[in-house]
Amino acid sequence: MSLGDEPGYPDTGHTRTRLPESDPYGGASRRGGRSSSRSLVTVVGVVVLLIAAIAFANRGGDGDSSSATGNGGSSSGSGSGGQPTTSSTAASGTKPVETKSLGIPTGFARSQQGAQSAAANYATTLGSDAMFNTAERHTIVQTVADPSTVNTMQSGFDADYSADFLKKVGLNTDGTAPAGSTFVSRTLPVGTKVTSYSDSTTTVEVWCNGLFGIAGNTSTNPVTSNWFTVTMKLNWSGGDWKVLESSQKTGPTPVTGDNPVSGSDEISKAVQEFGGFTYAR
Repeated sequence: MSLGDEPGYPDTGHTRTRLPESDPYGGASRRGGRSSSRSLVTVVGVVVLLIAAIAFANRGGDGDSSSATGNGGSSSGSGSGGQPTTSSTAASGTKPVETKSLGIPTGFARSQQGAQSAAANYATTLGSDAMFNTAERHTIVQTVADPSTVNTMQSGFDADYSADFLKKVGLNTDGTAPAGSTFVSRTLPVGTKVTSYSDSTTTVEVWCNGLFGIAGNTSTNPVTSNWFTVTMKLNWSGGDWKVLESSQKTGPTPVTGDNPVSGSDEISKAVQEFGGFTYAR
């Protein structure tokens, strides 16, 4: 999904991301958002979450793959002139999640803070390289999806992460990178916002930066950075927040910095040495 502010549930979490340096790929441009080349599975209202990997493989177009879910008031309130106020990053006092199910954080608080934490964590997990392996993908979906939608969500993801798709992005059939190269797929939440809340269902938007590609001297799919916003509708089920449906749209995208792009060896080393976070906010 790489996240900041791990202890507790502060109102707003932040992650600083530096763009890579020196361009060994001859100035490879960053890809825009995806333009859906085929309809996503939408049975019983479930919109399958497709992160930067899909955007990369289906580059071009305006990139929106969105389905509105909920439209309530913002949890952060508003200041003068109707402008939203930024939530404090101070610790809230709410205890952090201390439990995991199959390595995935679980047991989120039944509150707006807990829902935001769940959405950020689920976006991170659903945007990880584990999603490219069938067994690991099934474990993730079984853990984060609401029981009423788990089968539909799993079949939708299986269709999206097909053998043809893996080949298209340069991966082996088991979702691993070719010998001598390093595969990276990480989603890094920058912040979260509640747009609709009750103690049974809530809708959370997660603004993310995504890293996706294959680092290696022979790679034709270098690691690139994308910005997108994931919208998740969560349901309180079995003592935890679970995903009912999700959607994604591109942006907001900041101006690219003037840092030169790093070489493939440096990127590979960074991916191997810097482990991604599994807990947010």
